[in-house]
Amino acid sequence: MADRQIASERIGDARNALAESDGAVLVGRSLGLRGAVNARDLGGYRTAGGRALRGGVALRSDGLNHVTAEDLDPLGALGLRAVVDLRSADEIRESGADRLPDGVTAHHLPLLATDFDIHGTLRSALADGSPRKQRALLGDGRAAALMTGLYRWFVTAPQARESFAALLRLLAAPDGVPLLFHCSAGKDRTGWAAALVLTALGVDRETVLADYLLTNERSAPVVDSVLADFARRGLMREPELLLPVFRADRDYLDAAFAEVEAGWADFDAFWREGLGLDERVLAGLRANLLDGDGG
Repeated sequence: MADRQIASERIGDARNALAESDGAVLVGRSLGLRGAVNARDLGGYRTAGGRALRGGVALRSDGLNHVTAEDLDPLGALGLRAVVDLRSADEIRESGADRLPDGVTAHHLPLLATDFDIHGTLRSALADGSPRKQRALLGDGRAAALMTGLYRWFVTAPQARESFAALLRLLAAPDGVPLLFHCSAGKDRTGWAAALVLTALGVDRETVLADYLLTNERSAPVVDSVLADFARRGLMREPELLLPVFRADRDYLDAAFAEVEAGWADFDAFWREGLGLDERVLAGLRANLLDGDGG
């Protein structure tokens, strides 16, 4: 609850600073999809240089496998050129492929950390049914430690960096946007990808964090419903053990940035050496995502 309140307050501050004269929200705009409640626009955030991210060009989301028939029209109205799915092959096989409007190019950039397999851990916890074993798997800080390890892996694993770099290249490519990227919940892999985009463009860390934590507000009804369902069906005696897995936490994002700072002189060095990206990619990202006003 505290994280959700902090996220709401921080994102509220950003919205007030960027509100149009008629009060319309410019940042954190929901895409209004019933089957993807965490789908939203990165547009509106301001960089240190005073420029703002354009609306409708860089979009982040939870999985599009539950998109409803009613969602297809508003999804199609976005004019998407591409959708990037960061889920593993097992996740897609078990949960289903994306439902996309016609004419959208789909890219699959799977991110699977075998040592921090959140999907597999959830499957094991639910399949066992033993409260003692579920607590041994998730309790006493183990679920949070698993999440922290995953975020560190985003930075330390070469294969993870390659997938995130590939996404950034797609966002920077001529005619590459509008582009939507997502994983399952739109929280971890998607959250770090969004943090990379915003940081590369010069958005301050607290705003990056606010965007990350907004997931807790958007996904709260789904998380509450899932946990209640697990309890009702007798799958878990303590479904709250899953909260560290289901919710965004500042410590997780901080862990990823700490790995960047431990391994590279600064974010620019991480961009060049860790992600293997150059100034051309950064220039493409700025051209595609930022407005033309540098003042």
